[in-house]
Amino acid sequence: MILDDFIIKTDIGYYCKYANFYIDPSAAVENSVVSHAHADHASPGSIKVYCTEPTQAFMVLRYKHKAAKEFNISEFNKSFSIGEVLLTFIPAGHILGSGQILMTYKGIKYLYSGDIKWQEDNTVEATESVYADVLITETTFARPEFEHPNAKDEIDALLNLKSPIVIGAYVLGKAQRINSLINQYHPEIPVYIHFDVYPYHKIYDRLGKSNLKYELLQKKDIRNGRLGVYIVPPLTYQSYKIQYPYTFAFASGWDHLQNGQTLLKISDHMDWKELLHYINLVQPKQIWAIHGDPKKIIEHFANTNTLVKVL
Repeated sequence: MILDDFIIKTDIGYYCKYANFYIDPSAAVENSVVSHAHADHASPGSIKVYCTEPTQAFMVLRYKHKAAKEFNISEFNKSFSIGEVLLTFIPAGHILGSGQILMTYKGIKYLYSGDIKWQEDNTVEATESVYADVLITETTFARPEFEHPNAKDEIDALLNLKSPIVIGAYVLGKAQRINSLINQYHPEIPVYIHFDVYPYHKIYDRLGKSNLKYELLQKKDIRNGRLGVYIVPPLTYQSYKIQYPYTFAFASGWDHLQNGQTLLKISDHMDWKELLHYINLVQPKQIWAIHGDPKKIIEHFANTNTLVKVL
């Protein structure tokens, strides 16, 4: 029997009272199961953190000794227990080390998607699917009008411009994916990365398989207009836009973030078609929607045997 309260939403995260753990809590707790290392999912200070090896590495880089009192590292598709709940990380393809969290309790399978994508990305583990009775899924882009363009096409269109190019990107995940896309489809173009991006690249170099090619950005490069692509964090991007007459683009799946500025539309989340594809693979009896606007997914399944509710 599916338990309606197996996972409940609290002020600090999603809580499982049947084994006393939180998923992606925003504050320190006794038992924290972390889907991936973005700061809105991985917070410091918990007593025990359960995660993958890359997630641990990113958390330690960001939070140092405050990351956790104890890490419990699990490989993908290898199960471990917290109390009577059996948990398994399944590759989610969002960033390196990101995992869906499959939880089995009294024969019922609950699958927490975390942030997940299905587009090809050789900087991360390939996304996988498993059956679950309940799918607890993000609905970030859960509207039919959301259809992410092909990442290669986006890169090709931007790099046809013949000038130094500055790309604003988040330091973890987006920066590495963009670097890899340029290496893969335009290997003749040098990539320079900001020093804030560099330590995250080094973890990808050590724990990933993408074999990124890049150089550390020097001030003289940007000042002299050295040809190539500069990948920089958002704040640096805004500062450079004021200072230099180059080509600028901000990497995001959203089309309104930069108020009409040039966008590099590359998303690390599912669009509408990918979400439906995901649900079809999981074949859940129930869908519990989180992180976004679930209205359209509720409408889509209104006349089916699949129950959709907002968690």
